[in-house]
Amino acid sequence: MTLTLESLRILDAIARRGSFAAAANELDRVPSALTYTVRKLEDDLDVLLFDRRGHRARLTPAGEELLSEGRHLLRAADALEQRVKRTATGCEAELRIVLDGLIPFERVVPLIAQFDREGTGTRLRISYEMLSGVWEALVSGRADLAVGAAYEGPDIVRMTGAYRTRLLCAVPWVFAVAPQHPLAAAPEPLEAQTIQQHRAVSVGDTGRTLQPVNTGLLGGQDTLTVPSMQAKLQAQLAGLGCGHLPRAVAAPYLRDGTLIEKRVAEPKPDTASQMAWRTDARGKSMKWLLARLSEPATQDLLFGVNEKETH
Repeated sequence: MTLTLESLRILDAIARRGSFAAAANELDRVPSALTYTVRKLEDDLDVLLFDRRGHRARLTPAGEELLSEGRHLLRAADALEQRVKRTATGCEAELRIVLDGLIPFERVVPLIAQFDREGTGTRLRISYEMLSGVWEALVSGRADLAVGAAYEGPDIVRMTGAYRTRLLCAVPWVFAVAPQHPLAAAPEPLEAQTIQQHRAVSVGDTGRTLQPVNTGLLGGQDTLTVPSMQAKLQAQLAGLGCGHLPRAVAAPYLRDGTLIEKRVAEPKPDTASQMAWRTDARGKSMKWLLARLSEPATQDLLFGVNEKETH
């Protein structure tokens, strides 16, 4: 007898119940059938799996090792069965979502909680990229859905018909510095030549193959490049440089005075933030997410564009 899932389930039931009779009752089998299966397995493996002395059937060390690994296989098989059943009902086994770094993860948590309450069983795999890296994750097949993608996307998105995009919102920006930064006391509006004399803090583009996105840095300006929007915020709070921040990200710090908004002669335009997905992605979980993301309440949850500042 080769090792089968059925034989592993029998071993598991005997070990949990403590006897062949109790395991047979749980599995709705006759005890003699379980005894035959175990003895055949022991003969084929040439090991003793149960110590049958005493009132309880106890696993031998070899039996414990087999069942320990076997239970991993049983769980994996059960999970696979459920995923297959979900797929048959139209729900994806997994959805891979790439988020732009403009979206703080704490704002995503309520959306995940709403999704969980739908009970689809679809696993979510969430990753972060910046700028062209968001598009790259989608077109390379590493993500099924991109949320917060900036600009209109590469040619493969705009021209092939293999992808769809939908505008989520326009993200407003604010030029902000720490109170101790030299620009905090500079007269407004700040001209480009004045800003150029001070180090900018910039989030690096995580794309590797697509054309990098121009983030509006001034030519010849010293730059501190950081890996995330949160890192950029922390650097500017520490006075390590200046730059634009999403207004929703900067708002709490503008209120408590740890950041100061400065008017600039050339303000950064609002960024059109989009979601994008493959046109052949038609599962129920994807449809649910697309519907939720199209709602203004969800967009405000993720981007905070309608949150009011109080001074």
